[in-house]
Amino acid sequence: MRVILADDSELILVRLQQMLGIFPQVELLGSYIDGIETLDAMRKQKPDLAIIDIKMPWMSGLDVLKEIRKEDKLMKIILLSFYSSDYYRQLASQLGADYFFSKSDEFENLELKVGEMVLDETNERNHLSGRQL
Repeated sequence: MRVILADDSELILVRLQQMLGIFPQVELLGSYIDGIETLDAMRKQKPDLAIIDIKMPWMSGLDVLKEIRKEDKLMKIILLSFYSSDYYRQLASQLGADYFFSKSDEFENLELKVGEMVLDETNERNHLSGRQL
């Protein structure tokens, strides 16, 4: 699974990189700190999954999501935020995010969801290639 990370916090990026490091099937394509870089990378590299912070410089994660959904409906997108109110959850869903996790109290759930997505993709690829697990 090819993944892009985007967060303006170096600490969060390191934590996300460490989390992804436990999955050998994950190829980290890049980590970005602003929305414009993130959108450009998503357009060029076409990741299977993008994990994006809502609040970033130059362009918010919500705006990145809005723009990429005009071009790509299949890319999996997880939004992260310290703003975990129902308003942001609903807005993320309306704009086309696949999942939304609060950085403050749902980081473990994020890891479980990424693991589930990696397993699903691995099973799908094995099925398409005719291999059984």
